[in-house]
Amino acid sequence: MKYRLLGNSGLRVAELCLGTMTFGEDWGWGATKDDSHSIYDAYRAAGGNFVDSANVYTNGSSETFLGDFIRGHRQEVVLATKYTNATQGKDPNAGGNHRKSMVQALEASLHRLKTDYIDLYWLHIWDQLTPAEEVMRAFDDLVRQGKVLYIGVSDCPSWWVAKANTLAELRGWTQFVGLQIEYSLIERTVERELIPMAQALNLGVVAWSPLAGGLLSGKYHSATAGEARYASEMTKDFMRRGERTDRVIQALKRTSEETGRSSAQVALAWLRYRQTPVIPIIGARKVSQLQDNLDSLTLELSPEQLSRLHEASNIDLGFPHDFYEMELVKNMVYGGMRKQILAA
Repeated sequence: MKYRLLGNSGLRVAELCLGTMTFGEDWGWGATKDDSHSIYDAYRAAGGNFVDSANVYTNGSSETFLGDFIRGHRQEVVLATKYTNATQGKDPNAGGNHRKSMVQALEASLHRLKTDYIDLYWLHIWDQLTPAEEVMRAFDDLVRQGKVLYIGVSDCPSWWVAKANTLAELRGWTQFVGLQIEYSLIERTVERELIPMAQALNLGVVAWSPLAGGLLSGKYHSATAGEARYASEMTKDFMRRGERTDRVIQALKRTSEETGRSSAQVALAWLRYRQTPVIPIIGARKVSQLQDNLDSLTLELSPEQLSRLHEASNIDLGFPHDFYEMELVKNMVYGGMRKQILAA
């Protein structure tokens, strides 16, 4: 295992993050506590130090398990969890991005995790209601109190993240160092705005569902209609996406056969070759699944294989990206001198 600095910070995190949404069986699937502990131990044995959870994962069991697992070596773990989401109920303030939701969720997470601070606290999903000023000031207060060390943002539009971090910078508040997004060979639309924004603001990119809900693991490549009902709702949505999905799966399968590695390893390795470094979140219900994902770190892909995967999964970036690439536009913007102008 190697380590990366997370965005514009000195925090060292493993190049694969352990996701713990599978820790607990409260949602009718997932791993038992003993199996979860074995997965956690295997990740740690491989050198992993970056663990991701959320207040709502398996109704809190995920955090409760982690609180027991990290006992005795808490300082060696970069512990990340999230706030925003809530279970169904009649309290309108139980969820959301606002200060009350943030503080209440953090205190509950600290209790379940049996710790007095969170290394990386994520805003889980943009609620489209709370002012950015309130969110960033509330985060800054928690950092100043020592209850949170770093902050990150997940599942938000690029313009809101840019606005929030700019406000924080101008007002001397704590800024986001991480961006968590869905990113995989199937889901590349983040390359239109979110990835360029992360590059510009120096945010560490952490990818959830890097295997597209299991579709890129090979698990459903030959699934019959009857077998497909066992797939997650997300995976079934991917399977309905048509010709592009078929192209990606065929390119993945061919590369898997050439390398003698699993489809999951190829899909995870592809993320290592992105222009912006990406840390995939890997989740498992069995140690064997985790080990297969860990083995992706030793897989090297050739330029030809990368080109094949890129062409199969490529998307149209659309406006304004395609507009900027037009020769007419380049000639007008640079007066025909673009090739002579050296960019940093």
